[in-house]
Amino acid sequence: MRNVIILAMALASTYSHAAPAILSEYAAQARQANPAFNGFSAERGKALYYRETMQNGKNISCASCHSADPRQPGKTPAFRSIEPMATSVTPSRFNDNKKVEKWFRRNCDDVFKRECTALEKGDFLTYLSNVK
Repeated sequence: MRNVIILAMALASTYSHAAPAILSEYAAQARQANPAFNGFSAERGKALYYRETMQNGKNISCASCHSADPRQPGKTPAFRSIEPMATSVTPSRFNDNKKVEKWFRRNCDDVFKRECTALEKGDFLTYLSNVK
């Protein structure tokens, strides 16, 4: 059984569009917050990626730094390069759960002035995992 699990994990990492493993954690959290939870939505994730808020007199969104096309690299306000968000381009983008959580905390606070919910995180990752 252990070999089957290892093989499944290896095969999943082979496909660049594979959903991040952290999605199962977000699903459990979303289900706990809302027992009617029935899955993540790439459409809601896309809307979150492009949702604008006003910060210091400017409209900002995730796309402001990460680029309007998640398959393209972005730039931080300090002009540092950011790898593409789409897993079809950067397959390892969301493989480290601690890094994923770190960046969600920082970026949700920067853009939305609050922590993102598990549903929002799952939707966001579902969207980026489906961008071809």
